[in-house]
Amino acid sequence: MTTPTVAANAYATLARLHDPTAAMKGATETPGAGGGFGDMLKNAIGALNQAAKASDTQTQAMAAGKANIVDVVTAVAETEVAIDALVSVRDRVIQSYEEIMRMPI
Repeated sequence: MTTPTVAANAYATLARLHDPTAAMKGATETPGAGGGFGDMLKNAIGALNQAAKASDTQTQAMAAGKANIVDVVTAVAETEVAIDALVSVRDRVIQSYEEIMRMPI
């Protein structure tokens, strides 16, 4: 059952993955000197990796009897949202590539 807290955390995770200004915060590079889609994808994969680690940590803590089931479910739901977002980006990239390949020269 989805609770408002799980949904809010899932939306917050998705917003962090899709925040276009996140790559610009704290950046010292000049515009056009890098960045772009590759960096955004690297950040999204990093966020997914962090979410998966948090989920694993919560699951292990639950198995040891040190965590609340709500925290475990929340961590797993956040990881699931991150995976879904990354899969959507992958599908869109593949779709765009196929569309480009169909263009006449």
